[in-house]
Amino acid sequence: MTELRRRMEDDMVARGFAARTRASYLWAVTGLARFYRRSPDQISEDAVQAYLVHLLRERQLASSTCNVVVCGLRFFYQTTLKRARTTFDIPLSRQPGKLPVILSRAEVARVLAHVTNPKHRTMLLTTYAAGLRLNEVLHLRVADIDSGRMTIRVEQGKGGQDRYTVLSPHLLAALRDYWKHAHPRTWLFPSKATGKPLHATALQRAYHLAKHRAGITKPGGIHGLRHAFATHLLEGGVDLHTIQRLLGHGHLSTTTRYFQLTRHTDIGPDSPLDLLARFAPPPQS
Repeated sequence: MTELRRRMEDDMVARGFAARTRASYLWAVTGLARFYRRSPDQISEDAVQAYLVHLLRERQLASSTCNVVVCGLRFFYQTTLKRARTTFDIPLSRQPGKLPVILSRAEVARVLAHVTNPKHRTMLLTTYAAGLRLNEVLHLRVADIDSGRMTIRVEQGKGGQDRYTVLSPHLLAALRDYWKHAHPRTWLFPSKATGKPLHATALQRAYHLAKHRAGITKPGGIHGLRHAFATHLLEGGVDLHTIQRLLGHGHLSTTTRYFQLTRHTDIGPDSPLDLLARFAPPPQS
């Protein structure tokens, strides 16, 4: 590890950056150094901006990916190298104003019904019923499930923040049934091979296979279950501030976009938690 890399890593750790954020920022600076084949502290502002144009025009990277690169480079130059913001300023590229495609309650139920592996089914149930991110459900611990308070503790979610989200009676019943057969000790959903949290690829593959079997062609991955959780709660009359707290959004403006995703003609008594009552997984034999 070079001295500059160590300094940047220390700066990010000191500020409580999540491991994935640190890896993304280091990847951004490493890519710049490899492109010019010299130390990043020897690269000028104009050269950095030319590199970003290269990423957008030549490599045709998505705006979201380029924005991660910009944030990583800004942190390196302004925090680690302590360059003045006025002498190093790269505007973030604008991302297309696309909204996620939302699965209906019936479609979520069909996906869950077509998951054949009991562990994967329970994980996807948990993702939807608690509005979790992929990394959050993978890193749940047995101790995070609090049946006394009917909450799930999400430790070190996005931005390094802890929070609590809802634990429905139907999800609790499914988790108890899973525990009776799997007997996890530390991690709630461990890999049989390593004992560590299940790899993301395994759950992603299970989700897409279930969507295919259910005949659902809408785009999107597992994160769509989290979008569905928020949208279905909003349709069911839950207020935005509660949804913001359950999702762990730092700004209410992030949550308000779900107003655009609701279907007012589809409002009914079912919430994500009610849905689980009708489409809970069958008991394992």
